[in-house]
Amino acid sequence: MTLPHGLRAFRHRSFRLFFFGQGTSQIGTWLQLIATSWLVYQLSGSAFLLGLAAFALQIPFLVLSPVAAVWIDRLPKRRVLLVTQSVALAQSLTMFALVLAGHIAPWHLIAGNFLLGLVNAFDGPGRQSFLIEMVEGKADLPNAIAFQSIIMNGARFIGPMIGGAVIASLGAQWGFGLNAASYFAVIAALLAMRIQPRAHAAKSEPWLTQFMAGFRWAFGFLPTRCALLLLAITSLSINPYLSLMPWFAQEIYAGDSRTLGWLIAAGGCGAMSGMLYLALRTSVRGLLTVLPLATIAAGGGLIAFSFCRTLWLAYPCLFISGLGLMLTAGSTNTLLQTIVEDRLRARVAAIYIMGFLGMAPVGALIAGSLAEHIGPPMALASGGALALGSALVYLRFLPAIRVAIRPVYQRLGILP
Repeated sequence: MTLPHGLRAFRHRSFRLFFFGQGTSQIGTWLQLIATSWLVYQLSGSAFLLGLAAFALQIPFLVLSPVAAVWIDRLPKRRVLLVTQSVALAQSLTMFALVLAGHIAPWHLIAGNFLLGLVNAFDGPGRQSFLIEMVEGKADLPNAIAFQSIIMNGARFIGPMIGGAVIASLGAQWGFGLNAASYFAVIAALLAMRIQPRAHAAKSEPWLTQFMAGFRWAFGFLPTRCALLLLAITSLSINPYLSLMPWFAQEIYAGDSRTLGWLIAAGGCGAMSGMLYLALRTSVRGLLTVLPLATIAAGGGLIAFSFCRTLWLAYPCLFISGLGLMLTAGSTNTLLQTIVEDRLRARVAAIYIMGFLGMAPVGALIAGSLAEHIGPPMALASGGALALGSALVYLRFLPAIRVAIRPVYQRLGILP
């Protein structure tokens, strides 16, 4: 199939199936996330419990993903994803039944988030390491990574708007019900794929040796170490805005679930724009320079939003913050997946997820606690300031990072 260079990943049938199946499922996921956060705040009125719900969903990424990835590198990735998606389907059906029956309480929602987080700790590394099998090699991998991020962030743009409207019109239970239905799309796509068998990590090596190999690779090289540390701090400081957004929607802008959906969608639109930029790039060259600039944009946008009291000015602030956050995350992921050895792919993907999604719950819990004492606006502004400071530190190391990455790029043919 002849396609423009910016769409080259779609030459592969398996990736086309994945894109449409996962895209449908991700929209459903955001319907459920919006319903969960709205219900937690409506039932409790607590900014701390909003942070705790986000913490429960994402803390397994930090604790479990690197451990899970050792087994994922030993197993067929499609089989792993079929299991994780089936368990997630069961979770959403259970939550749908609880809300529909009127027996829902905040602790149900937090526990449900934790269960889904456990599933995602296996699903995330499995999905990241499965990309190279769907596009049959590294040539189209950066484009596939960018479009996978577009799936996630496109859903983050569309899903909250739909979710806000669904909750307002039909009730929060249908955020869970429609999400359950969306899982059938990705399961059907996985079953329809034709994947060539690939070698897996040797099972004879000790588990601890395999576990540590990914960390030695990721943190033993200056460019990857600096990129991962910057990503972790950026996620810790910027991502918490999502968990506190119901407070801003109701208390600052006197809105409802539709307002919440639009606020989150503004950040998602910025994130999707950043991923489109990465998809249209022809090379990974220059991404290590994009990282600090993106983090500065994310931090500056969040500080501006925290002091904004006009809804129509809040949207562009969140757009800029979402753009910067996802450019930082997407650039780091593209770099890692381009230069990592195949045998370490799931483990390094898990370290990336640990830095991006795993630090988010820690940030949400800290931001929720700070919000109880100094207010949500100052809590978010403090996070934005931390992001700006970390970007300035990274810039001091940038010349050394460029020198260190050059031989790797030359060996891979990225540089002459």
